[in-house]
Amino acid sequence: MLSDGWWTQRSARLAAMRAALLGFGVVTVFGGCRPSDGGEARADVVGDGGAPAGARVVNVEIRPVTGEPFVDYVRIAGEVEAYHDVMVSAEETGTIARFAVRKGAWVGQGRLIAKIDDAVLRAQVDEARAVADVAVEQFERQQRLWKEDNVGSEIAVLQLESGAEAAKARLAALEERLKRTEIRAPVAGIFDEKHVEVGELVTPGMPIARVVGVRRVKVIGGIPERYALDIERGDSARITFDVLPQREFVGAIAFVGTSVNASNRTIPIEVVLDNRERLVKPQMLANVQVERARLDGVVVVSQDLVLRTEDGYQVFVATRSEGQLRAAGRAVTLGPSYANRVVVDAGLSMGDSVITVGHRQVDEGSFVRIVGTSGGIQ
Repeated sequence: MLSDGWWTQRSARLAAMRAALLGFGVVTVFGGCRPSDGGEARADVVGDGGAPAGARVVNVEIRPVTGEPFVDYVRIAGEVEAYHDVMVSAEETGTIARFAVRKGAWVGQGRLIAKIDDAVLRAQVDEARAVADVAVEQFERQQRLWKEDNVGSEIAVLQLESGAEAAKARLAALEERLKRTEIRAPVAGIFDEKHVEVGELVTPGMPIARVVGVRRVKVIGGIPERYALDIERGDSARITFDVLPQREFVGAIAFVGTSVNASNRTIPIEVVLDNRERLVKPQMLANVQVERARLDGVVVVSQDLVLRTEDGYQVFVATRSEGQLRAAGRAVTLGPSYANRVVVDAGLSMGDSVITVGHRQVDEGSFVRIVGTSGGIQ
């Protein structure tokens, strides 16, 4: 049989356990911490933002809707071409005597690239010059005799004049051929390819060198035909390259095609870029963003805030009704987008408080607490 002392001790232990459990419950219900940005909390005894005591409350940040400028871009893929890409050919027959520049060097417009051996042509020029000098001298003497002393005949003077002109024309032709033994760069650029070697016989039309001008380059692309009326010569374009992730180039559209490519339904365009640093190489692939339109005073939100629904898209806003701060989903119609920003054509009004943090934790009618804001409802 148990003594009265044992029952007394047992009763004291049970009372202590009940007190401990009761204290733990109070801490759990009323002493919990409040999570920040987008977290959940429970309304305290006196309520939180009008929420009933014990209700689920989501911490959010908001931003008021205001009119903003927005630039709409058309995104296409492009390929780089040199602004000048010229194959220089021989214009005279002969052997290559020397190259004046090394392959890979920069050459200015008109710079000598190679020289064809001109020994034979130079001798012919000297001969033609001598013949022309004699023909001109004979003509001038006979002309003076005819005019001053009436010696000879007018027909003889005309024949000598014709002979002198023919001799001078032959000399000019040979001198021009002599100049063509100097192969010069028709444009400024890089001496990129050499197709013959010193001592090799060349004939007119044979490729000698390729000169590529890259101080300016062209980015070639195709605009979808639905944007045909939106793109004009002179419009601005932003160009980026995957191999140059930290650089963005801005150029102007220099050419817009007049017809649609039947195979892909696009209109060709060319964007000219300054390339003095020579970072952009021909045949590189480019990401082209062509300015289509500039919009002012439109509603713009981050694309991350737009949630897909069964019927389309929605954005959550914070609203106050009867003293209670709640989340409300607004069905929106989207317009053009660029760089993670999208225009909202319909569904939001100026002054609406868009939930920017915590929007994925709320549902329609959820109680919210604003923990950060740049304006809007309070």
